[in-house]
Order: sequence, then C-alpha cells, then structure tokens
Amino acid sequence: MKAVAVLLVVLSFLTVSHGWTCKAGPQQFPAQQIDAGEGQVVLTDRDSKAYYLSESTWFELGSVALKHVSVGPAGIWGVDSSDKVYKYVAGDFILVNGQTLQQVDAGGDGQVVGVTSGSYIYCLKSSIALNYSQVGSVSWNELAGRLMYFSCSPLGCWGVNAVEQIFYTRVTPNTCDISGWIHIPGAALMAEVGTDGNVFVVNRQGHVYQRTGISPSVPQGTDWLYIPMCLPIKHVSYDLGQLWLVTKGGIIMQCSN
Repeated sequence: MKAVAVLLVVLSFLTVSHGWTCKAGPQQFPAQQIDAGEGQVVLTDRDSKAYYLSESTWFELGSVALKHVSVGPAGIWGVDSSDKVYKYVAGDFILVNGQTLQQVDAGGDGQVVGVTSGSYIYCLKSSIALNYSQVGSVSWNELAGRLMYFSCSPLGCWGVNAVEQIFYTRVTPNTCDISGWIHIPGAALMAEVGTDGNVFVVNRQGHVYQRTGISPSVPQGTDWLYIPMCLPIKHVSYDLGQLWLVTKGGIIMQCSN
C-alpha cells in the first residue's frame, strides 16, 4: 500500500500528453475495470464489487458480485463470475435469463451487446433492454462473427477478436441487424467507444490509442494516435470529454482534453 500511495502522489501532479491533461482519479483500489456513459461512471474491483461514482466518492452498487459492469443509454448492466447477466433496477441488480456473457456493453442506442467466453456475439434489442424491469427470460440475437470484446455507441460499434484484430460495424438498435464488419488496421485487447463516437483501444503492452478522422461519412476513422501514459493501462473508457483509465496495478487515472 505504501508503494500505491507514492504512485498516487506522483500521479496527482498534472501531466499533459497530446492534448490530454491527466491526473490520479478518485480511487477504489484495486480497480479491475471501469465504464463511463450518460454522464455516469461505474467500475468493478478485484473483489468483484461494483461501484458508482458520485462527485469524487465511490459508492457500492447493489449486492451482486460482478466481474464486469457497463453504463449507457440502456441503463447499468453487468455479468458475474459465472457469466450470468444482470440489469440494475430499483437499487439492485436483477438476473436477466436467456444468455450468458463474459462481457456486456450498454453504450449503444438502447440495445445491449456482449460476448461469450467462446467469443460468440449477442445483441439484446433496445425495446427489450430498455423495458426489462423484473427477473425473467429474454431472447438475444446472435450476430455473425467472433469477438472477445465488443463496445457500442449510437454512432457505431467496435470489437476485438481473439487474435487482437479490430473491427467496426453498425448495429440497428430495434432489430440488432448489423451493417457488416470493417477490419481496422491495428492490434488491441479491448476497444471502447464513447456516446459521441470517440474510440480508444488498449493493446497488449498497455498502450492507449485514440482513433482519429471519425466523421459521419467515415465513422470508422482513418488513423490511430498514440497517447503516452506514465503507467501501463489495462482498461479504458470515455464520456463527455473525460478519459477514464485503470492501470495494470489497479490505479484509476482521469484525463481531460
């Protein structure tokens, strides 16, 4: 813990990198994974507890142990160590039967997407995801392709497969139809897209890259911009101009531009 305290002191001094001003964020050590959307920030820690950020304080979220949590237009969703899926409703997480997932994302235009431990991709239609309010079984749509990580925004979806290839597609919220996969040059372990379409990836070395050149006519962008960090990163999320990162050691960083 003494080493962590020293790192936090170092990180407390603002650093500037490619237009990003970074500092130590509110800590819930050791953090495992973080997600931001709709002006909200949630995370899970290494004890499988979920938390919600209010101002600069983390508050435990519900009573279910989760390994991954996501927040967005579809609400707050999570998965546990057995890959069971949950939605946060009226103060706690409730079970969503019908499909198991190892990673879930609520950042689309009302739909929820996720991947299984076997890299199969699933989508829950927006009409079902938004209205789910009591424990029951729902029907998920399987999507073509295989991914180990999948993230959506209203402007499009980004995924990474088991050999670290990156892909882009559009998902129609009310039908879960996709526009077809576009292979994006580069390699990453995860990709996260913000509500405004900004995309960030983390590669095997813990390096962070931002996709540049994204526009309505070229939603997949044109290039990658390396954003140097003082520590290797394992997870990243973005919302409302704020870049949230978890280092491989479990420290939370917050950057703005």
